[in-house]
Amino acid sequence: MSSPLMIVNGVIEGSPDTPLMHRIQDVSLVIEACFSAHVTSALLYPANLTSGFFDLSTREAGEILQKLRQYRVRLAVVCVPGAVQYSTMFGEMAIEEARIGHFRIFESPDDARAWLAR
Repeated sequence: MSSPLMIVNGVIEGSPDTPLMHRIQDVSLVIEACFSAHVTSALLYPANLTSGFFDLSTREAGEILQKLRQYRVRLAVVCVPGAVQYSTMFGEMAIEEARIGHFRIFESPDDARAWLAR
């Protein structure tokens, strides 16, 4: 059985179809993997995130992103259009986070990797 997180070109990556965070506290798995690999970037997929991540009313995204920011870990999420439904407020938050530079959503892993490499 392979690990749900691996290091690829200096970035911690989740496996596209593997659940990873069942609860907010599971963000520590990503942080620990980054520290172990001496990297500060993570690329995840919707399956890797909590079930309420894309619904801002659950506060899951806010708490996860705050914890990652606290440890200076940038996060790119690869999400094919239509794969998940965002709450209205989530979209607004994602735009603001992209402006700040700690979190962005991408349609392709290559685009996400290019952003994280900057």
